[in-house]
Amino acid sequence: MFEPEIKTVADETVAFIEMSGAYAKIPEGYGRLYGWVAQHGLTAQGMPEAVYLTAPGEVPEEQSRWELWAPVARDSAEAPADETGCGVKHTGERTVACAMHQGPYEGIAETYEALARWTAGQGYAMAGPPEEVYFSDPEKVPPEEYLTEIRFPVAHR
Repeated sequence: MFEPEIKTVADETVAFIEMSGAYAKIPEGYGRLYGWVAQHGLTAQGMPEAVYLTAPGEVPEEQSRWELWAPVARDSAEAPADETGCGVKHTGERTVACAMHQGPYEGIAETYEALARWTAGQGYAMAGPPEEVYFSDPEKVPPEEYLTEIRFPVAHR
């Protein structure tokens, strides 16, 4: 299901949680984030996202840094990360190369590699950390049906 494209992603207001270490902590992180959203009276809207601040595979997993995002109402006030690691920020409009990955997360590296080749072939270079948007709930959908949009913020070379 590899149909790459270049598109503009509008500025979003997101609640975020700063995470590090094993990616197996992602479900726990989303639980904490969405709990924080509810505790602060925010309205979550849209699909959950992740931003990988260190490249998976390029640093040991225990040194990995990433953020989980929960889109919230645009009029939500910005707030720096508090003692829980959660806060609210605007993402800024950005141009991305993107492609949808269908299937288990264990096979997502192939889609990353194909998108990176395609992006370079279109005359673009990465201009920020990769993002993932999750369109499937792993508790409700079997792994072969997971849909994950991979996004690379890009700029013309």
